[in-house]
Amino acid sequence: MFKVGSRTIKTAIGAPVSIIVALALDLDNAISAGILTILCIQVTRQRSLETAWYRFYACLIGIAVAGILFELIGYNPLVIGLVLLVFIPITVQLGITEGIITSTVIILHLYGEGAMSGAIVVNEIVLLSVGLGVALILNMYMPSLDTELKKIRDELEENFSKILGEIANYLKTGDYYWSGHEITETARLIEEANELASRDVENHLLRRHHPFYHYFHMREKQFDILERMLPLISRIDATDDEYNYIGELFEDLADHVHPGNTAVKYLEKLNHIRKKFNKESLPNDREMFEKRANLYLLLNEIEQYLILKRSYKKSDI
Repeated sequence: MFKVGSRTIKTAIGAPVSIIVALALDLDNAISAGILTILCIQVTRQRSLETAWYRFYACLIGIAVAGILFELIGYNPLVIGLVLLVFIPITVQLGITEGIITSTVIILHLYGEGAMSGAIVVNEIVLLSVGLGVALILNMYMPSLDTELKKIRDELEENFSKILGEIANYLKTGDYYWSGHEITETARLIEEANELASRDVENHLLRRHHPFYHYFHMREKQFDILERMLPLISRIDATDDEYNYIGELFEDLADHVHPGNTAVKYLEKLNHIRKKFNKESLPNDREMFEKRANLYLLLNEIEQYLILKRSYKKSDI
């Protein structure tokens, strides 16, 4: 069964309402009010406001350009092309190209009238106001994205837990049978989450930040670190007991992936591991030196991973 989205429902409601209002006001070309509403229904409140403003501004310019050229040269089909040759570059220069289609509708209305007058201009401006106004009113309602964002957050944390758990298992046992599909799945989830979180921010006109937006941005940076860790892990020849205490840190992290603030505790554990690690005897050959260097890099990466989480929680205060 197909799903009908809120934007489709608002479009289906807005178009006939705009036409009814335009007819009630006895406006010429009343059907065009429905077209204007359809063009202005957007996925976020902020985008809806920007689109409405661009279209209104562009239409005023279009009326002025068309009025001047039609009156000077005549109401001829070829003049429509000239109007567009002048009008479109102006919209591009002003960054209001979204208003080109709407303005073209208005320009064609003026051409159809075959004359310019105050009454005709007022009719077009009111018609434009009705179409844009209905779209703006309908776009004040936007369904909450919290449920979708929480679902992605839970899936993301489950993947993080699995990745950290596989790192822990390798460091403790040296076994590596992981397919790694959580890596590609996590990248997809982060991309989807960022898009939804950005939409959610745009739906709150007086709020420019949202906890979910910062949360997924933090997870994206952490994921970059996890991806950098994997080549390091693959170059470490782990034994059953040599790096057991480092593996336990990753295992503990894997069991405690959640939105809460646990970074400080694990940074303290990491500090103790560094001290223990530094007490070990110095490497006596090139192979041991490279392995030790990779482990140092690994500890640095996990430290950055934890610092990101700590910084994220501080930003919530």
